[in-house]
Amino acid sequence: MPVRSSYVQGTPNWIDLSTSDQGAAKEFYGELFGWTFDDMPMPEGVYSMALKSTGLVGAISVLPPDLAAQHAPAMWNTYLAVDDVDATLARVDAAGGKTVMAPFDVTDAGRMAFIIDPTGAPLAIWQANKHIGATLVNEPGSVIWNDLRTDDVGAAASFYEAVFGLVADPQESGPTPYVSLRNGDDAVAGISARTDDAAPNEWQIYFAVEDTESVAAQARALGGDVILEPIETPIGPMATLADPQGAVFNVIAISAS
Repeated sequence: MPVRSSYVQGTPNWIDLSTSDQGAAKEFYGELFGWTFDDMPMPEGVYSMALKSTGLVGAISVLPPDLAAQHAPAMWNTYLAVDDVDATLARVDAAGGKTVMAPFDVTDAGRMAFIIDPTGAPLAIWQANKHIGATLVNEPGSVIWNDLRTDDVGAAASFYEAVFGLVADPQESGPTPYVSLRNGDDAVAGISARTDDAAPNEWQIYFAVEDTESVAAQARALGGDVILEPIETPIGPMATLADPQGAVFNVIAISAS
């Protein structure tokens, strides 16, 4: 469903990039994915809404001053839809997570908070009002999947079940355990075992593309990096990339069934 008008509880519904160079990031993603931007002045700086055609796909903003002072890396943030931010936060603490930014209203767009799950992975939660999140998904240049990479799949699965009402569905066993998170019959996200001991526990985003190899080559030509060269997967060729400021993301070309 490429055009979205709503999201059910626990579904990733928005992404935004916090970066050290907002202008350079906008140029990179604009060239790579064909995004245009609607710059919205905010008290803490400009929030650049990214559009593909007329659909909202995400946003880019500068790192908050406190994080910049700590030399925090540029990173993509995943948001999960919730029906009630405040009620969700009560479950977060009970399930072993932590609230790191108290809930607040973003004008009349919605209400949000930032949390950390029990494995240390940060994410945002979003209670929609006038802004539901991304209105275009699953099309080239937009998000097609989000999953958590963690060193404790079991603890993470229990947390997302308890807090968001999702059902953890272990997939076929293999060298890297993988759990689908379901809302009813729909798989909305996933959890995989982190294989790199030096990497943090974090949510990863995947952008749909038409040709993984050409996008990876273009990212490198634009000053980015190819962390994982294109590889074949059961659902299509995938690559892991980084933008010039170091924010990591994935691209995948879904094979026709």
